[in-house]
Amino acid sequence: MTQRGGVAVAGGRDRARRMVTINFGASILLLVQYLLGMAANLYVTIPAHHPGANAANYLGGVVSGVTWVIPHGPGWLAAHAALGVALVLAAFGSLAVALRLRRRAYTVTSLIGALAILGAGFNGASFLNYGQQFSSMIMAGLWALALGSYVTGLFVAARRPEALPR
Repeated sequence: MTQRGGVAVAGGRDRARRMVTINFGASILLLVQYLLGMAANLYVTIPAHHPGANAANYLGGVVSGVTWVIPHGPGWLAAHAALGVALVLAAFGSLAVALRLRRRAYTVTSLIGALAILGAGFNGASFLNYGQQFSSMIMAGLWALALGSYVTGLFVAARRPEALPR
């Protein structure tokens, strides 16, 4: 294995390519999540009484609400919540790959993306359980931050083609 520009070429190129693939996939999934969220917003009425609704214990309510909505909630909302859980897992997988790559730009963009997705998920669960409009607005803002983060990761990769395989 040789080094070029501080990047380990053999393993580093494979990880860099994986990072680009993950960032692109995350961007596409975030766009799908946006469309599911808009459909849920327009066509779903959340029942006033469901597991987790108005829970006194926030985290317990999040778990109850999410575990209710995915298998038993209205279709658009269930799909939105399920993809949200998948996005959280994928975001932390992306962060793990970025940490192994040891490139600051990928680590920062992946960390920001993961935290934004996690924050959006908690605000989505908060909207589900308490119905406060500001939770939906925060969720949307964090979605935009996550998308911007992964697109920035793609931009960084495009600016440093020496890290990618030929």
